[in-house]
Amino acid sequence: MQINSTVHTTCAYCGVGCGIKATVEDTDKRIVSIQGDTEHPANYGRLCSKGSSLGETISLEGRLLEPHIAGQNVSWPTAIDKVANEFKRIIAEHGKESVAFYVSGQILTEDYYVANKLMKGYIGTANIDTNSRLCMSSAVAGHKRAFGADTVPANYDDFDHANLIVLVGSNTAWCHPIIFQRIKAIKAQRPELRIVVVDPRETATNEIADLHLPIKAGMDVLLFNALLVQLAERNALDPQYIAQYTVDFEKAFAAANQDVGDKSTLAERIGVDSQSLATFFDWFCQTPKTMTCFSMGVNQSSAGTDKVNAIINCHLATGRVGKEGASPFSLTGQPNAMGGREVGGLANMLAAHMDIENPVHRERVQRFWQSPVIADKSGLKAVDLFDAMYEGKIKAVWIMATNPVVSLPNADKVRAALEKCELVVVSDCITDTDTTRLADVLLPSLGWGEKDGTVTNSERRISRQRGFLPAPAQAKPDWWALSQVAQAMGFDGFDYQSPADVFNEHIALSAFENDANIESGLRDFNLVGLGQLNTQQYNALQPIQWPVLNKDQGTARLFAQGQFYTPNRLARFMPLTSRAPKNPLSAEYPFILNTGRIRDQWHTMTRTGLTPRLLQHIGEPYAELHPNDAKKLAIQAGDLVEINSAWGKAVVRAQLSDGQRQGSVFVPMHWTGVLTRQSRVGAVVNPAVDPVSGQPENKHTPIKVSKFNSAWHGYLLSHTPLTLPECDYAVAIRLEKGWRYELAHHQKPHDWLDWASIWLQQPQGQRLEYQDISAGQQRYAWLEGDKLSALAFFGAEANLPPRAWLMSLLNQPLDKLSRRALLSGKPADPNADVGRIICACYGVGEKTIERAIATNNLKSVTEIGKCLKAGTNCGSCQPELQKILSRLISVVQA
Repeated sequence: MQINSTVHTTCAYCGVGCGIKATVEDTDKRIVSIQGDTEHPANYGRLCSKGSSLGETISLEGRLLEPHIAGQNVSWPTAIDKVANEFKRIIAEHGKESVAFYVSGQILTEDYYVANKLMKGYIGTANIDTNSRLCMSSAVAGHKRAFGADTVPANYDDFDHANLIVLVGSNTAWCHPIIFQRIKAIKAQRPELRIVVVDPRETATNEIADLHLPIKAGMDVLLFNALLVQLAERNALDPQYIAQYTVDFEKAFAAANQDVGDKSTLAERIGVDSQSLATFFDWFCQTPKTMTCFSMGVNQSSAGTDKVNAIINCHLATGRVGKEGASPFSLTGQPNAMGGREVGGLANMLAAHMDIENPVHRERVQRFWQSPVIADKSGLKAVDLFDAMYEGKIKAVWIMATNPVVSLPNADKVRAALEKCELVVVSDCITDTDTTRLADVLLPSLGWGEKDGTVTNSERRISRQRGFLPAPAQAKPDWWALSQVAQAMGFDGFDYQSPADVFNEHIALSAFENDANIESGLRDFNLVGLGQLNTQQYNALQPIQWPVLNKDQGTARLFAQGQFYTPNRLARFMPLTSRAPKNPLSAEYPFILNTGRIRDQWHTMTRTGLTPRLLQHIGEPYAELHPNDAKKLAIQAGDLVEINSAWGKAVVRAQLSDGQRQGSVFVPMHWTGVLTRQSRVGAVVNPAVDPVSGQPENKHTPIKVSKFNSAWHGYLLSHTPLTLPECDYAVAIRLEKGWRYELAHHQKPHDWLDWASIWLQQPQGQRLEYQDISAGQQRYAWLEGDKLSALAFFGAEANLPPRAWLMSLLNQPLDKLSRRALLSGKPADPNADVGRIICACYGVGEKTIERAIATNNLKSVTEIGKCLKAGTNCGSCQPELQKILSRLISVVQA
């Protein structure tokens, strides 16, 4: 059925919160075209590679479409009764503290609201936490300590006015690409805008950096304490702002001064050269319009909250808070991490930014909800929650839209905890994940493009996610499933008929007794200006920044004139002392593991992994090492390496980079047990957490690294999906017309052909063979008619023939030249090999780019874009295009 209707919605990925125009071209076939929404203030039409590919992720392949109990399809009433009765039984037998919810920044605010209300106001425990704990909870804690509330003072328009932007612990180019492209465009228009990147490793974000400070891991507090001291010594403070709007500056300065100590060794302790450090101090002291943007490199630390407050201290000291072009700015990780914070989705919060430890707030929320109970203490935060489950204290858990067996630290223990748990309920839109494999009850959720509600981005902007596809089969909204379970447990107050009903209650609670004259004072989160929305008004809701105090009028910035949300309305400086990460390096574990995202993937790949083009740039899990470290370990690029910690191990492919700090190793977080064997880096990550925020220390795990010695390496190509082969190393990679499987194992099979045939599901058709026994090479290809249907290449070394050309032949008719060259792995026409894909948007490979540069004498990334279109859509590949260009130019000049 043809539709051609366009719906304005919001992206499902990072916290930038980009607006999207989705045009449904065929509802039955779920064909949808995606464009950036030029009217949306978060992105003004720009989309990154992930956002622009959303239309390729909405098929029903792999979808969970019916409720399951113990692997069997059941009706919704049966599933609801099962969940409700089991929760009631376990609460009756073991108490309310024996149950928990673990939710996600991927669900909508309406879902979050109902989950929080059910757990805290009706079950009566605060054991509801979220994967946002892993993402932004240190920022939340830092905001609350300094400002009295989890309030982000800035917005994206401030980038247009700033004269200095400091990016701390943020590979913005890959993790928040639209913000990066916006800053890059501003810098092109205003070259005087200075960019400082504070990051232990050199990343794609360095493309726009005027200064890179490759600090040692964990030295952020010392860096910003030193900056605070410099601000005072250079008379760069704002004494009037400090006196009028803050408290405890003297305490913070004294602590910072003591922490800095001997200034002659400061640069060495921080890990940078003294001239670069001095330049940073000069620029910050001299530039009133300064933005300091921080993300996971700051938050994911056992000192994450202190790092956030060290940054905020410097901004309070200079009055650079909530002013045009001047603020500290938390870049949020997930599309609705902030929406979850608004409704109390963290275990230590109540709804509408009220505090669970405050009895006045507890009484107010309970009275508003008219609930039978209210949680009277903070619940278990994410890591503690699964530890309690492992110890048998948590007997039932409901997990929604997240994959903790992959994403949490010490992930093997998380898996063991779920195996022990009496009742594991999982709401998801995907059938097969590492976590759904452990579920007793599976509930089918709506996915992006089907569900309807709101999300809030990094700049406090609430936007609508609108459904434009019908709900498939039995998939339901999460708020509906929660409400049905609540009613089945005998609770009133959950008779919602639509997400608008939930959102209106959310609005009403935000405004309830929210007045400076009320005991416990004015609260920052207030949507009173939205009023109560009918269905038409809710559907038409435009992006707006909270607080909304007057009719349909949002708030761009906060705190320029003080008015913080502490009892005395003054911001608090925090006295801080830098401290080392909780788990130090040792002779056994001498390297630092740092984990994070890559450019084209999202979390545990359940959505982005459906899109072949997003796997073309980086298809395998890898460890990025400095070449000097690799040389000492006898590791070359492309080798397999084993990463070991005290908690677990992973096997990944080695990449070498001069931009990596020596002694440190970066491994992406995305790969799962569904797609790999032994490549879940979460199993390696240490479970240390920040004592204030509970956020895990994903950026500093002591590890050892060694070359993984295999008897053979290989890869399979198949036009149909296969069972993941039982090898020490196996990775499944989706292709445009099939699948690729990268393999390695410590033991050779007795019969190569038989082994390959079994895992390739006995391919039919003509078989081509090549064997070189002395070189340990075995190569097989199967042709059905004139089409390549399957291929198996094995060798003693990792450097097998490149994959790109062979992958392009899969399920395609072969001409005589291609057929003849097939088992060599090298095309007769060199131009047929495009090489590793650099531009995911247009599928432009590295060898194509190199040939174009050489043939056309291209001198800039702009010229590459005009010639090949590479880098002209989302722009995420532009830093890599520049590297290729610089490398080739330097070779010519040499």
